[in-house]
Amino acid sequence: MVSYNLKIDKGLNKNKVISYAKSVVNKEIDGAKKLLNCIDDNFTKAADAILNCKGKVIIMGIGKSGHVGKKIAASMASTGTPSFFVHGDEALHGDLGMIEKDDVVIALSNSGETREMLNCFPTLNRIGCKKISITSNSESTMAKNSHAHVSIGKLREADHLNLAPTTSATATLIIGDALAVTVSYLKGFKKEDFALYHPGGSLGKNLTGKEI
Repeated sequence: MVSYNLKIDKGLNKNKVISYAKSVVNKEIDGAKKLLNCIDDNFTKAADAILNCKGKVIIMGIGKSGHVGKKIAASMASTGTPSFFVHGDEALHGDLGMIEKDDVVIALSNSGETREMLNCFPTLNRIGCKKISITSNSESTMAKNSHAHVSIGKLREADHLNLAPTTSATATLIIGDALAVTVSYLKGFKKEDFALYHPGGSLGKNLTGKEI
């Protein structure tokens, strides 16, 4: 068993906890604000590829990027862009067969050098689908081998070690939301359309007047 040298106070210092938690939130907010500089021609190119996609939009990632990718895929699907998530590792074991030439793949990786993701690229190239990457490094292998690359920039993570994917994961999610909602807006997606795909829950009830 690993032994950690933890300093545990007998009683929590409320002010210390609140102060640190606020610093975490502020780091995330600062990271989100920096994304404004990342909305450029590359973002437009990515949005155009999604808007004109004749097939499906597939989000791919592993680790925390994978968890974020699932949410992005769900947001796109509910806002008028047929989309689903494929785990980068599972893709290498047969799930690449879910992807077709007319699809657009959005590959997520903070570093842009995730081995499992890069190992998918040769097959994606043979399939002939367009690839969009979202990373923090415009000079990464993924970025250089994508039809379009949207950068989240170099961000400091919110944890005290600057290691846990926190600010970078939030930034990736925000860019994914921006792409989903921007494309939905350009498609002229309406409340009635949203209600069609989201009839359940309190949101669906408010839109349709019916409870499922």
